[in-house]
Amino acid sequence: MLHLHEKALAELGNCLAGIDGSQFDAAIHAIATANRIALYGVGREGLQIKGLAMRLFHLGLNASVVGDMTTPPLGKGDLLIVSAGPGDFSTVSALMGVAKAAGARVLVVTAQPAGDAAARADLVLHVPAQTMANDQGAGTSVLPMGSLYEGALYVAFELLVLGIRDTLGVTPAAMRANHTNLE
Repeated sequence: MLHLHEKALAELGNCLAGIDGSQFDAAIHAIATANRIALYGVGREGLQIKGLAMRLFHLGLNASVVGDMTTPPLGKGDLLIVSAGPGDFSTVSALMGVAKAAGARVLVVTAQPAGDAAARADLVLHVPAQTMANDQGAGTSVLPMGSLYEGALYVAFELLVLGIRDTLGVTPAAMRANHTNLE
């Protein structure tokens, strides 16, 4: 099974190469200029979102994960980042409605740019990858179910962090200084 790594890495590379540069730059700008940032995703997408939230915190940004007791309210000047790989989730839709009603902007990360969540978003970051919405039939990824999307999110989010770091002039040492010492 280990020999499948070459195919999996090629698939991930194709996903990352397919991300629109202008969408990527717009996401960097939106994150770098937001007052507060709340992030949300379900399942394994949610795990990747939590990783992004941690890195944004390391950059010194006011970032939190929806559902944590310390998540502040969002309003004008704030940003909600949600992942909706297959196009939409009921919880994503509800949270988008609350954030937008409060005046916050919404960035949707998705593999389905024609999906309902993307249609209601202020910004869309399309990560062209297989999710559970299209994981059956010919031409599917060597990776199971939505793993291609989730793996691409991990790398794309780390690349976003690099772009934000450069935009804000945050040094690697400053990021490291924000890392917890309670491990």
